[in-house]
Amino acid sequence: MDLMEIAINGIKIAVIFLMMIQVVPLLVWVERRGSAFIQHRYGPNRVGPLGLMQLLADAVKFLNKEEFVPPKGNAFVFYLAPILALVPGMLAILVIPFATPFAIPTFEVFGTVWGPYNLQVQGAEVPLGIIYVLGVSSLAAYPILLAGWASSNKYSLMGGLRASAQTISYELALGMAVVGVVLLYGTFHLNDMIAAQEGVLSFSLFQNGYEFALLPNWGIFYQPLGFIIFFVCVFAESNRLPFDLPEAESELVAGFHTEYSGFKMLMFYIGEYGHMIVGSALVIIFYFGGYHIPYVSEEGLKSFVGNYINGEYLVPFIVSVIYLHVFIVKLLICLWIFVWVRWTLPRFRYDQLMSLGWKKLLPWSIFNIIITSIFIYMAHAVNLGV
Repeated sequence: MDLMEIAINGIKIAVIFLMMIQVVPLLVWVERRGSAFIQHRYGPNRVGPLGLMQLLADAVKFLNKEEFVPPKGNAFVFYLAPILALVPGMLAILVIPFATPFAIPTFEVFGTVWGPYNLQVQGAEVPLGIIYVLGVSSLAAYPILLAGWASSNKYSLMGGLRASAQTISYELALGMAVVGVVLLYGTFHLNDMIAAQEGVLSFSLFQNGYEFALLPNWGIFYQPLGFIIFFVCVFAESNRLPFDLPEAESELVAGFHTEYSGFKMLMFYIGEYGHMIVGSALVIIFYFGGYHIPYVSEEGLKSFVGNYINGEYLVPFIVSVIYLHVFIVKLLICLWIFVWVRWTLPRFRYDQLMSLGWKKLLPWSIFNIIITSIFIYMAHAVNLGV
């Protein structure tokens, strides 16, 4: 890896992080407009066209809020918690593959020849990508717990304790759902999981091949139960309704961020939406073909683009841009479901929350692993000499 490749990778990481930061205000606008649409209200519509400039007004308001630290709180940890809230989402999103890689040909800068380079449309390609994402995402409970403890407020502390208990409870079922996905694809590599979902639905059973041309080869058709479990757990891990017990306004004022205001509170919002983005991206990668277009293979798309554009390096680049837009469309649909559910379902009671995680989702996720293992065994039974 030469100096230019290091610089390119650094720029990629910076762009991905800035995109995650910039998409949060847009998601807030979508959530406010979406909730207004669901409840037959107007929503923000005064400041700018469709209320879009309301985002700028809110940013100015956040930046000018009074900086407050509870007198009996721990100031260092109080300031540290919102910073740490950004870290898990930021680190996890770096390994998400948004599109196929494309090549950069050799070029000359300041008398030095650089390249060629194979540019991945992700911050970093990690072979054990899913293990990395789950490990990093599990750190999200610590900033919330630290914020609750450092606030020296009983409501904040209770919200932090609730968050840690909720995260631990639902991580088990989420991890079990991921085991079914790993068994299905036979890999921890996110790129390989996406590649396995190309084309139409096809599988083998006792060495007999079956194909259903009307359905894409997406993971949801192999793992419908695992998809439901995983998607519910993503809601719980993101502290979104109906799982927002750590910040239940009717019980805990504002939960773990009761004492926070201004830019520090904004950082918690960014962290929450970052988890929504990562969770939605994983749902797309595991169950909805990633960046692939249904019924269209990568080679077929390259051939189609090649009919209109000539260029050894330009065609893969155009294909990568198309796949990037496909992934973004799927991501926006998934994020809209988060908004839709928030303004549709009521909040669980805490005993219902824990009962769902331990008595429903965890046993069903174990059952999903058993069924997946049996299916895989039957698919290879003849090869094993049975």
